[in-house]
Amino acid sequence: MQSTTIVCKHFKELSTTELYNIIKLRIQVFCVEQNCPYQDADGKDFESWHLMIHDADNTLIAYSRILPKGISYPEYVSIGRIVTAELVRMHGFGKLLMLESLKQTTTLFGNAPIKISAQAYLRKFYTSFGFVATGEEYIEDHIPHIGMVKLPHQAPHKGD
Repeated sequence: MQSTTIVCKHFKELSTTELYNIIKLRIQVFCVEQNCPYQDADGKDFESWHLMIHDADNTLIAYSRILPKGISYPEYVSIGRIVTAELVRMHGFGKLLMLESLKQTTTLFGNAPIKISAQAYLRKFYTSFGFVATGEEYIEDHIPHIGMVKLPHQAPHKGD
């Protein structure tokens, strides 16, 4: 895996360049690649922390948004907008992103339960980090999703 820099900042700490690069990556993947027009600027960024992974050239290659309890779900901390750039997929950056997101969530909020709205095809990926599906699949922005929760006592599965 190539050399990376990992930074987590609250929205108020982001530079305009960092914010631009975050929005650019989110739109590239969620709107353009997945052909899914939706309102990415949902107002939740203001209260969130933003985890960024940059490559050696300082290009944003992976990102997630960490939300305090009560922003996306009344009883859960959440991780969302989990995304890797197309050029680095299948090189372990998604796994690195999730490990760092979970570590940062624990640093910020302690051992709180976490809920995500996962694209259904990534269910096995998130299960490998200790997330368990809750409820049935649903359609969000024309894409099948499933709610998944990681309780404090759920450790990642070994060997996945």
